[in-house]
Amino acid sequence: MMSFMEGLLLAPSTTVTLLGAGLLVLALYLISSGSSSKQHGKEPPGPRPLPLLGNLLQLDLKRLDLALYELSKKYGSVFKVHLGPRKVVVLAGYKTVKEALVHHAEEFGERGLNTAFSEVNQGHGIIFTNGERWKEMRRFATANLRDFGMGKKAIEDKISEEVHYLIKTYEEYNGKAFDTSQTMYYAISNIICSIVYGSRFEYSDTRFQRSVDRVIENTPLGGSVSVQLYNMFPWLGPLLKSKNRLQKNYSENKQEIRELVRRLQETLNPSKCRCFIDSFLFRKQSLEETGNLNSQYHNENLVQTVSNLFNAGTETTATTLRWGLMLMAKYPKIQDQVQQEISRVLGSRQPLVEDRKNLPYTEAVIHETQRLANITPMALPHMASRDITFQGYFIKKGTYVTPLLTSVLRDESEWESPHNFNPAHFLDENGQFVKKDAFMPFSAGRRVCPGESLARMELFIFFTSLLQHFHFSPPPGVTEEDLDLTANPGFTLTPLPHQLCAVCRV
Repeated sequence: MMSFMEGLLLAPSTTVTLLGAGLLVLALYLISSGSSSKQHGKEPPGPRPLPLLGNLLQLDLKRLDLALYELSKKYGSVFKVHLGPRKVVVLAGYKTVKEALVHHAEEFGERGLNTAFSEVNQGHGIIFTNGERWKEMRRFATANLRDFGMGKKAIEDKISEEVHYLIKTYEEYNGKAFDTSQTMYYAISNIICSIVYGSRFEYSDTRFQRSVDRVIENTPLGGSVSVQLYNMFPWLGPLLKSKNRLQKNYSENKQEIRELVRRLQETLNPSKCRCFIDSFLFRKQSLEETGNLNSQYHNENLVQTVSNLFNAGTETTATTLRWGLMLMAKYPKIQDQVQQEISRVLGSRQPLVEDRKNLPYTEAVIHETQRLANITPMALPHMASRDITFQGYFIKKGTYVTPLLTSVLRDESEWESPHNFNPAHFLDENGQFVKKDAFMPFSAGRRVCPGESLARMELFIFFTSLLQHFHFSPPPGVTEEDLDLTANPGFTLTPLPHQLCAVCRV
């Protein structure tokens, strides 16, 4: 097959003929696919696409979620766009997203397999898989996360221990301005590492640093314009440095995981299960002994599942906490209220998960941070598992479906002041914490984040402990107003680079 660059080197007339023929074929395909859908029912509305490009000229790929949010105001809660040649149905607003992901969980429960992440996952693991493999790996991962302490006292103790290491690191700055990012990522990563590998790592461990730093680097790369274009037009791959760097980082981290698996396998003890990897290896060994050689329990599935857990367990919680500390520095009166509540209820005692019910304002601030930070503005792509008529619109099997979480967390019919930082969203008239159905930062339905309960424990203990020990403020010469809440776009929305001062309170 001729490459794109080779095509450019052909005679001009030949190039024009080939491009014209390609565009004609594509246009006929779009027309035929559209008419095919109309035979079954009405398609969702949406802007008219151009051949090949689709609606790319109408969308800002740097903040695709905001572009789609604006389109939802014109086309409604169910509409379609074409990202290049691919048709995508967008779901907007709390009621629509909940109806699709919860009440039609089977029909919208498949994962849309984007090119870039399909290549690095290679059909293994939890996140970018479907069918029996996904069901078995998710079931195993969820059960073992619980077995190794998720939601229990055992993991709470590990979180509290890790907080002390982070506090010690912050104390070493002696109130001077510093970047909160790396040490926060190292601390949070150690929680999932203690479950997966059975031990934590020192922040000075260079191999650990490199693994976490690759995750940090992949965050902007994974949502970059060039990687999005690669998902639409895979033939652009050789020209895109971001895509190549993304894949290189994933490959190097998986090699590190293989080495750690090998070490654990060499010291495997049938009478003692130390971690998630041990549990997987025991299951694999058991199945092999019974002659089951076609199971999902093989080394590639293990490495990719660990990679999925390591990436998800490192990035999202750490990013949310960084937003939380930045918001406290920007809104010192809210920070004061949190610290007054902590001092009144806990004093200098180490926070426990059970303290949530007695710290309603602190809990409200954490939830409001998650809502406003909106770090995963578009849930990972779903896919229709069968033909379905949803809210009067026909959606064909295999169509990519994007639940727009931005539109849920900022739904004007659900939140009093959706675009402002307002902890009162989660408080009743008596100042008690109240749950909100439209609070959906972990998505919902079959593909809801399997580590949600772990993340909630981490957020509460880390945030409460850090606010108990430190007062956070902007660096000298920087005012609260100068702290920019604009998000740095990527696979998740991270704070722009900034520094904070952490002054000891005790």
